[in-house]
Order: sequence, then structure tokens, then C-alpha cells
Amino acid sequence: MRISPEEVTAALHRFGLERDRLRTALARQLGIAVADLDALEHLELAGPLSQRDLAERLLLSSGAVTFLVDRMEQAGLVQRQPHPTDRRATLVTLAPAAKLPEVPELDQYHKAIRREAAQLSATGGSAVAGFLSAVTAQAASATAELQQRKARRPRG
Repeated sequence: MRISPEEVTAALHRFGLERDRLRTALARQLGIAVADLDALEHLELAGPLSQRDLAERLLLSSGAVTFLVDRMEQAGLVQRQPHPTDRRATLVTLAPAAKLPEVPELDQYHKAIRREAAQLSATGGSAVAGFLSAVTAQAASATAELQQRKARRPRG
């Protein structure tokens, strides 16, 4: 059965909306802000980041990311470390002792993703990964263009 591009697009949008809802519910369950959860995901995926890099990824001002990192550091979720090559910068890392409460629903979600991925054929898995990579790159490109447009807009 062939699925139309419109059906694929609608399915992707439904997934995005439900993932957004899941992340909001998860942040509430953990007692943290969604932006904090975003920061944790970026640090988990990318490893240590400078505050500037974290601000760029989260689309936050330097002041807002400083406040966010301060809050997360006080909660024991992240820590600041000196940058190994730039003495003016610090790196934000996940705190080694950071322990968020277990969330069974999140574990079930991750298991379901792995289960569904395991059922894909090698060709199907490659197709899905390629599709997600392409749309991820397009989303990043659109975000960069929007940020550039905002930067070029006259203030006032």
C-alpha cells in the first residue's frame, strides 16, 4: 500500500504535536521547565556545550541561558566546567550525580520506539532514517533562515 506525501506529512505533524505534548507533561512531572528538558536533551545528545552553543540551540539570549543553567545547576542537573582551550568560556555538562525520578511512561515510550524500529526491514529502517535526517536538516535550515530574518529586521 503506497502512502501519499500528504499522509506522510500529516503523520509526521501528528507525531511532532504528540511529542511536544509528551515533553510538556514530562517536564511537569519532573517539576522542571520545558526549556530545562530541552537543555538536558541537547546535552545528552551532543555532550558538553558552551553556554553560547546551548543558547544557540535553545534560541535563548545569553542572559536567559545563564538563568537556565543557574537554575539547573542548583537542582543538581548540570554543572559548569572550564573550557579546555578557551579560558573565557565554560562548558555545561550533565551532572554525574544527576538523577531524575523514574518515569515509567517515558520508559514505555522509548521501548515502543525501539520495538517499532526493530520491526523495520533493513531497507525500511534506512528509508525512515534517511527521511528523518532529511526533514531534520530542512527544519534546521528553516530555523536558521528565520533567525537571520529576525536579526536583519530593524529594531524599534
